[in-house]
Amino acid sequence: MSWRDLLQAVDETLSYPWTGGRTLRGSDDRRLTVEGRLPREYGWCTFKVSGRKARYTSPAEPQPLGFKVLGYLVGDRFISDGVRVDPDPQTIATFSEPVHILEDGLDRFVRISAGRIFDDGPLIYDALEMPLGPEEAVLEAFLDQKPSVSHIPGVVPALDAAFRLETYQRVEAERRRLEEERRLREEEEARQREERRQELIKQLGDGRGRRALAAQDFGTAARAALAIGGAEYLDHRRSVNRGEMVVRFRLNHRRFECVCAERTLAIIDSGICLTAHYDDPNFTGGTKGDGWFTLESLPSVILEAERLGRLVVYRHVD
Repeated sequence: MSWRDLLQAVDETLSYPWTGGRTLRGSDDRRLTVEGRLPREYGWCTFKVSGRKARYTSPAEPQPLGFKVLGYLVGDRFISDGVRVDPDPQTIATFSEPVHILEDGLDRFVRISAGRIFDDGPLIYDALEMPLGPEEAVLEAFLDQKPSVSHIPGVVPALDAAFRLETYQRVEAERRRLEEERRLREEEEARQREERRQELIKQLGDGRGRRALAAQDFGTAARAALAIGGAEYLDHRRSVNRGEMVVRFRLNHRRFECVCAERTLAIIDSGICLTAHYDDPNFTGGTKGDGWFTLESLPSVILEAERLGRLVVYRHVD
């Protein structure tokens, strides 16, 4: 048996601040690999160490830390004393550092100490420190939504930076909340519009039913046909040509006018450019496409032309 075998046979029980992963590193720069189950939560933990292997056994009491610093807590981030005051809170955020294993119930703008097990290790919470004096006034200014703490005497740069970062995070949280409310509202409105459209389709039947209705009540049939494409019927009148109707409608905050067949609702003059281009391989150049569509499908064609930036309107509506 060699001396290495004798060393590996010695078991130790050591405490480490566990912040995730399967690697432990102590102040002696020794690196250990955690085997078996991991702790349920971040915290100080006891490990049974054998050689370079460690196994979690139980929670542990906090141990003394080295490389200690003082400063202020903002959420789970630490702003150390000596930080310079920057008017941009996003820049301040880059100067802050996550602090692990925090005590429960810490209020805003509390002064704490934190430390590390090794020089470049994660920052670990150590203890709550005595305030310098203006912390309570800074908290009041935050709760009153004051823009700054320049009116409060004795505010050190780290506390000023903490106030700016807390204020920025509150504003950002409110912005995200309003955006989420707007998104949910728009989704609900879209859902309701789709439900109304489906209900309208059920009420007025299929295309055959709308064309049968057009012979009796053209306005109602046109309203139903346009609603399927998301357009709002405004008005109609008879064309100078027999059997044709001039229909006005609103779509995407604009008014349009087209001419359709009275009984079939087929488009005769769409009011927009629907002529095939000579470089289109699917159609003969110059072919008018108005007759390919109906009063139901014309709104979708207009929306697609708008999306592609190719909408050209010939029949202008005042």
